Amino acid sequence: MGIIQQNRNSKELLVVNSIDSIVTKICTANDIKRANLKVHVLEKDEVNAFALPNGHLVIYSGLILAVDNPEELSGVICHEIAHIELNHVMKKLVKEMGLSVLISMTTGNISGEVIKETAKMLSSSAFDRSLEQDADLKAVDYLVKAEIDPESLANFLYKLSTEDHEVMKYLSWMSTHPDSRDRAEYIVAHAKGRTVKNKPVLSPETWTEVKEQLKLNEKPSKGSI
Repeated sequence: MGIIQQNRNSKELLVVNSIDSIVTKICTANDIKRANLKVHVLEKDEVNAFALPNGHLVIYSGLILAVDNPEELSGVICHEIAHIELNHVMKKLVKEMGLSVLISMTTGNISGEVIKETAKMLSSSAFDRSLEQDADLKAVDYLVKAEIDPESLANFLYKLSTEDHEVMKYLSWMSTHPDSRDRAEYIVAHAKGRTVKNKPVLSPETWTEVKEQLKLNEKPSKGSI
């Protein structure tokens, strides 16, 4: 994992380790091979996260600052892990970029330039509606097994469906994931009747420190991958 411009101090390392602990918790509870996921936390204002080939998961700092708690963040992370585990990323790349590009991505390490171009494509156009719903429902399953309340993901979607929300000017994730209110409703329906212990993902103190560090790192100009 890494923050753009590398980890300059122990506080930034706290951000990286905290996100890593969330991903590890989700993977352990759901028998997902943690070593297959490569998580990148990038300093960028946009509220966004997306999956790339070979298990790369990109999370923008803007998303971490936009969520109200680590459980909401966990919901988004589960959604993106679901895209990876359900092979949606590869299906979309075959459709959008062709089989030859897909083969080149799976026969070695992904270069920085390939990540830039693929990220641009994946973060600017949505998956098919059916794939998005599959990822949402699988995310609910992941959250339940990880003992995280799945309504946290629904709450995040409800919140961002409000057009005057303060983070709308930085919003990318929702623009590529339409019908947020409908999605929130079927997420709640899929979770209905499930018993969830809802154990804390991070301590309140750690979550506060993570937010404070990212606010310190905010810059007037947006970063880039």
